[in-house]
Amino acid sequence: MYTREVLPPIASPVEDGNPIIGTWDKAFERVDLQEIRKPYGFPLPRWVGDLRIKEWQSFSAYDDFFSLEALFCNVKMYRMAQIFLYDRRNEQTFFFRKIKPGTGWRLPVSLANSSLDSRSSDFFFRIHSWLDADTVKLDMNIESTKKHPSLTVHLAYNIKSQDMTPMAVSLGFSPQRIMYAYKAFSPVYGDMVFAGKHIAMRKDSCLGVFCDYKGFFPYRMHTTICSAAGINEEKKRFGFHIAENQTREKNKNNENAMWINGKLTPLPPVLITMPNSPDEKWVIQDVEGMVDLTFTPKEQNISGKRLLITSADFNITLGFYNGVLVNSDGEQVNIKNIKGMGEKLYLRV
Repeated sequence: MYTREVLPPIASPVEDGNPIIGTWDKAFERVDLQEIRKPYGFPLPRWVGDLRIKEWQSFSAYDDFFSLEALFCNVKMYRMAQIFLYDRRNEQTFFFRKIKPGTGWRLPVSLANSSLDSRSSDFFFRIHSWLDADTVKLDMNIESTKKHPSLTVHLAYNIKSQDMTPMAVSLGFSPQRIMYAYKAFSPVYGDMVFAGKHIAMRKDSCLGVFCDYKGFFPYRMHTTICSAAGINEEKKRFGFHIAENQTREKNKNNENAMWINGKLTPLPPVLITMPNSPDEKWVIQDVEGMVDLTFTPKEQNISGKRLLITSADFNITLGFYNGVLVNSDGEQVNIKNIKGMGEKLYLRV
């Protein structure tokens, strides 16, 4: 069975100007990739190096009736907020995207106690990363238009170390260029008001995954992500966040993780295939017998962005997962019709 060393926490994935590759069980105190010496093999002005660093945070939340996926990214040429909500009770879908040119707001270098907010005439969001208090909070307000109803969100991710083990990774694209990711599976609680109706999200039935990313990603970046969280028929609280990306030495280190009742299992590299098309069933498998899933799309949102020398294509899909996951103890989780997301991203910037 696949195993990967999970190291005790360190202050930063950069030491003496060089990146450190590995997997850890706690967030870094600080992640500033500008501290890497000569990431492209020759000196660069600091502002040029900064333009090559892409960063984003994502929030997912699932309960019996609602599925929420929120993404906030800064690719330096522009910033984007993207929210996808599905109401299972009446099969209503809500999608919102806001793009602003320029660097503008930046994600913090530390998750210990930091905040980020942005305001415009029709949209507001605030992220308070407060790992010192075992909490990450997300607040949003989206005004109604002719295309969509209003949405207000106040959610808290209860990231208590005694209840769950997060995962932090540093992965290499080249000897001096890396990506960092922090992933935490947790109960989620709070409130939403959707189309004028109040929705209470309770921590006993709502689960989600919070992710924080930074990296010297390739100019042509492509990744596929599969994720879900829920309670299966055996009453096990589980979550997983799996990705295919362009990093090296994927068997030694990757960003794939699953949790059963809060216990972390780093997963092996996987192959995500779409034998017919992204509109039809996806197959997610490894060679270790720990991941054997299918993903059946239900609701899709496909969009693109073209701006001078940059382009982006997004395929965000809500669907249902079926199959089996096995953790490092050999414990099997049977997954049957669990709601989750499948995402395909191509970014040229």
